[in-house]
Amino acid sequence: MSTINSQDDEDTFKILIATDIHLGYLEKDPVRGNDTFVTFNEILEQAQKNEVDFVLLGGDLFHENKPSRKTVHSCLESLRKYCMGDRPVHFEILSDQAVNFHFSKFPWVNYQDGNLNISIPIFSIHGNHDDPTGADALCALDILSCAGLLNHFGRSTSVEKIDISPVLLRKGRTKIALYGLGAIPDERLYRMFVNKQVTMLRPKEDEDSWFNLFVIHQNRSKHGATNYIPEQFLDDFINLVVWGHEHECKIAPTQNEQQRFYVSQPGSSVVTSLSPGEAVKKHIGLLHVKGKKMKMQKIPLETVRSFHMEDVVLADHPDLFNPDNPKVTQAIQAFCMEKVEMMLDNAERERLGNPRQPEKPLIRLRVDYTGGFEPFSVHRFSQKYVDRIANPKDIIHFFRHREQKEKNDSDLNFGKLVSRPASEGMTLRVEDLVKQYFQTAEKKVQLSLLTERGMGEAVQEFVDKEEKDAIEELVKFQLEKTQRFLKERRTDAEEEKIDEEVRRFRESRRKNTEEEDEEVREAMTRARAHRSEDAILASASSDEELMDMGMKVAGGDSDDSLPSTRSRGRGRARGRARGARGQNSTARGSSQRGRGNTSQESATSSRTYKPVSVPAKNMSIADAFRSLKPQPSWNSSKSYSEDIIDVDSDLEEISVVPSKVNQRLSAPSSLSKRSSQSQISKGVDFDSDEDEFDPFKSTATSRRTK
Repeated sequence: MSTINSQDDEDTFKILIATDIHLGYLEKDPVRGNDTFVTFNEILEQAQKNEVDFVLLGGDLFHENKPSRKTVHSCLESLRKYCMGDRPVHFEILSDQAVNFHFSKFPWVNYQDGNLNISIPIFSIHGNHDDPTGADALCALDILSCAGLLNHFGRSTSVEKIDISPVLLRKGRTKIALYGLGAIPDERLYRMFVNKQVTMLRPKEDEDSWFNLFVIHQNRSKHGATNYIPEQFLDDFINLVVWGHEHECKIAPTQNEQQRFYVSQPGSSVVTSLSPGEAVKKHIGLLHVKGKKMKMQKIPLETVRSFHMEDVVLADHPDLFNPDNPKVTQAIQAFCMEKVEMMLDNAERERLGNPRQPEKPLIRLRVDYTGGFEPFSVHRFSQKYVDRIANPKDIIHFFRHREQKEKNDSDLNFGKLVSRPASEGMTLRVEDLVKQYFQTAEKKVQLSLLTERGMGEAVQEFVDKEEKDAIEELVKFQLEKTQRFLKERRTDAEEEKIDEEVRRFRESRRKNTEEEDEEVREAMTRARAHRSEDAILASASSDEELMDMGMKVAGGDSDDSLPSTRSRGRGRARGRARGARGQNSTARGSSQRGRGNTSQESATSSRTYKPVSVPAKNMSIADAFRSLKPQPSWNSSKSYSEDIIDVDSDLEEISVVPSKVNQRLSAPSSLSKRSSQSQISKGVDFDSDEDEFDPFKSTATSRRTK
């Protein structure tokens, strides 16, 4: 830091980079409940200490899609404490902020708001844990943005085409084009990249003079054919990619040999899974950018709870363990206790040099008991470490590799999938299991009307987003669509012909993945609409006059006229004429139960209710031919999520030489569109110096031409 003079500071961006903070993770745990809040405070404290220009977050600031009041309150408290103040902000925004923050009610950066005093701006995209959802498509970041404490960018609302417009920043002679793309289901985004539906806009003026920084929150490692985003999909004019969603810390930038840009993976700031990738030391990054040169300075996090992990294969110790020995289980237990004690000693030595680290460490011992061994009681074993370890209930993890019989490639072995340890990088997803189950199930339980893909995504919505009506609405929607298809085909009402047409229609839908995605989105809109109606009814139920609404629904009356004779009320109103305030005595004790209102009082009632529609029972396919009632159409959107981990590398200082672009296309807001499928390589040189910070010395560079 001492080698940078004041002239350099005027042209140098200092950016604090972090991802996957997961505020609120295990907030109810008596030991680990405050870990995420303490570390978030440390991150903002480092931003304040290093006097950064702004903080850049790569998604998953919150662990839950609907964070608790405690989590939101703690986050607001930290942001107000560290990000508000009188220190001036030394960079300016050149792009059209109405485009960058078009979904916000206040479409401008928070530090330029005259009613706020922001000293450290925060720019953040959303992740898959805190993505927009619900009828209004809001997320927790929108609350922070509305409060003026955070700038939420990189949000895309279209499912057909994505245009990524950068936030253009300038400090002195250094200009940064900040691109962001919030979490999108990987399969959908993969398909959009392949179909060239993702475009990154570039400034028309001096486009090669900008340092292009891209923040993304997607799977980086391959978890299926399309369940990830290959780095080769990204444009080659990008200089640095900050990759969120991956929890393993590989913050030192590594170069993509094909696209020639650099990728930094900061990882998470809290351990959310007891896997090898989480055992890597946690860091945040201090990025220095001057002109086209950059340097990433790694800052270790001191408040992160230490995590120690070890694997044991019992079959590798034949001299210690004999499965035929009746006391072999006691020997295995004693061996595991010795291993745990060793990890505790290592954790204690590590904590002596860092007093800010939590006292109780995380310990995980994975035991492979293949070879005829039997596991011992984990619950009884954990009781010995309740006061010494932060995760006593899951210290030991037993697993074994089972011998699999020869089967066809299409067969699915659920036992193998479930028994594989996390170290093998296997991440099971609900929709994949649903699809695989129906593909390998017996013919009599195969789906004949619905599709596996649609059903799997509906189940995923039910699991991840708590959309309780997702599956039911998908079934209803696909049934209605099939009925309309059969009516249009004027199929004879014979079972064999109907079955044949249904099979043909189902196969056509399976081949059209975009149409099937649209079906799921429309079904999710129905589910959210039902949830909104339920919420309204639930809020109304606290009012005693809900009983009147129940009477009107039963009577089928509109709000323009009320029946002269009420039906029986419900709840506490039964048995006596409760609540007959200000009414004549003849109403009390009469057969008109409920609240004791007479027919005359209905004309002066201060509140009326519209009848609640009750959905009709679903028709069978055969019944559809006898019904002429038109079917409604729906519009909607859907979202779901997934998780993963990756590998490490090192780099300190990098100098990036821009590629020459010979072709420019006109675009609104002084930006030119460029295809995101460019596969041109470019020359890049970098210098490395771990001891002395000097990112701005001249480097030999090579330029390339198309």
